[in-house]
Amino acid sequence: MLYHNIRRKDKEITDPEQMKKILKTTDYVTLAMVKDSEPYLVSLSHAYDEAENCIYIHSASEGKKLEYLRANPVVWGQALLDHGYHKGECSHLYASMMFKGRVEFIDDVEEKRRAFKAMILQLEPEPDSIMDDTLKSTGIPTTVVAKIIIEYMSGKKSEQVSL
Repeated sequence: MLYHNIRRKDKEITDPEQMKKILKTTDYVTLAMVKDSEPYLVSLSHAYDEAENCIYIHSASEGKKLEYLRANPVVWGQALLDHGYHKGECSHLYASMMFKGRVEFIDDVEEKRRAFKAMILQLEPEPDSIMDDTLKSTGIPTTVVAKIIIEYMSGKKSEQVSL
């Protein structure tokens, strides 16, 4: 697949560590999926696992999102740090990264627990308060957990935003 270069080189993020930081900092990612030539977009809480270069997500056991992911495991996604409109400058303060990946569903219960632990550590301000109860939950074996293996990343930000 041919990837286009970012036109505004002054806004391009070339450092992979900065793109990973965006994934580690955001509360959600937005995924674009396609099934039978019909697009679908959804925002999801997640965790980024740097060692595996993947994003973990979870879901109920049925629904439109799963239909799309099972029909076509290739996704495009975006993580966005939105710092709002910059008044008086006619610009927006942001840092974003786009990624292409392939979804794999996780069946192993211990791997599901690792994914939930990663999500709790990334998203919860006080992870210790819910960690034990969540990881011991009897619902984990039946919860759908997937990982998105990242194959490509690009990033862009307004010059006023530092990472």
